[in-house]
Amino acid sequence: MKIRLILLPALFFLTAGTMFSQQKEWSLEECIRYAIDNNIQIKQQILQTRYQENTLEQSKLNLLPTLNAQASHNYSFGRALDETSYQFTENEKARSNSFYAGGSLNLFNGLQNLNTIKRNRQNLLASELDLQSIKDNIALNIALAYLQILLNNELVSTTSGQLGITRQQIEKTRKMYEAGSVAKGNLLQIEAQAASEELQLINLRNQLEISYLTLTQMLELKSPEGFTVNTPDISIDTNTVITGRVDEIFAQAQGLRPEIKSAELSLAASEYDLKIARGMRSPRLSMSHSFSTNYSSLAIKPSAPTETYSFGEQLDDHVSYGLGFSLNIPILNGWQVNRNISNSKISIENNQYNLEGQKKQLYKSIQQAYADAVASLKKYSASMKAVASMEESFRYTEQKFNVGMVTPVDYNAAKTQLLGAQSDMAQSKYEFIFKTKVLDFYKGIPLSLNE
Repeated sequence: MKIRLILLPALFFLTAGTMFSQQKEWSLEECIRYAIDNNIQIKQQILQTRYQENTLEQSKLNLLPTLNAQASHNYSFGRALDETSYQFTENEKARSNSFYAGGSLNLFNGLQNLNTIKRNRQNLLASELDLQSIKDNIALNIALAYLQILLNNELVSTTSGQLGITRQQIEKTRKMYEAGSVAKGNLLQIEAQAASEELQLINLRNQLEISYLTLTQMLELKSPEGFTVNTPDISIDTNTVITGRVDEIFAQAQGLRPEIKSAELSLAASEYDLKIARGMRSPRLSMSHSFSTNYSSLAIKPSAPTETYSFGEQLDDHVSYGLGFSLNIPILNGWQVNRNISNSKISIENNQYNLEGQKKQLYKSIQQAYADAVASLKKYSASMKAVASMEESFRYTEQKFNVGMVTPVDYNAAKTQLLGAQSDMAQSKYEFIFKTKVLDFYKGIPLSLNE
């Protein structure tokens, strides 16, 4: 009994917490944040950025001298070489050890290491901007999917309201038919209209479910079950003026958009690649350093041949240091240097075209968004007038239909026209909202529906 008393409150709070999470309404900002935190493409780009960080750090560490150590322990039988005296012994067993430490340091190689560091730094910055560009694209796609849900939800609500009116007319027409005021054909036509609207409502609800599925998939959620979005109060002033011209927005976006900056950095990185390729023509000066010592069981102590030559004494006596310099002058290597220089120039030209293409694409996107925003605002303004006019016309037609002065065909036509005008108004409304948000986004304003 005590166990039940303990489990019941826990089960209550667990159930309440589950219901709360299912009833939670997601705002656009929350959807964007969640998508950015969980998107696989973003996670992959983060890994790519970390890879570029490691590449940059390694290019810096390449400036340090190399150092490697080696140790060996050997047994020789029969004819053996005494490595301490470089004399051969016959029919003896010998044991020897050798120790070595050494490396090299590039003193000059045509500034290739320095230019490699600069190139890798540009690549890292470009990778970070590519990450931001991916986040921005995901944010825009999330906003589009979010607004599609709001549009479908509004269409469902409008169609459902019209279906409710039609059902009311069915009841009125049935009573009139039973009273002998209208023919049975009138009732059948109204019922057919209701069936058509029910089918349309089912299709719209399916579209709404698909739009929810699309958004939840973009959020990497397992299921759209229990997922709902917040429906903000969005109103549009038909006297709204879209601020800024296309050229002004483009000039502002050029300095803000990460894809433009990334293309510029990629171009700078390819210019460093050309410097690295040209550096391969330069002579390379390097320094080598070494330290070695050894031990042999056959070794004889020079100062006292009859005494035992211990391991530690041999290591001290056989120490050897080395320091050397080498100059490598490239003369002919299968024209690899020239080919690398030529390929680097081609890469620079390609990145120049890429930068130009990114700018043109940005301009086209802004131009298209601006034109769509202007067109959708005009369409919304015209749709509002059409809806107001058709609502008044429909009320008049409905009154005449109720007294038998209008046929069901005329009534259904007026109703269909009103529903079509309401749908056009809703579509133009959300299209205008999205396009203006895109323009604001290019200006550096975060996506939000609260303003």
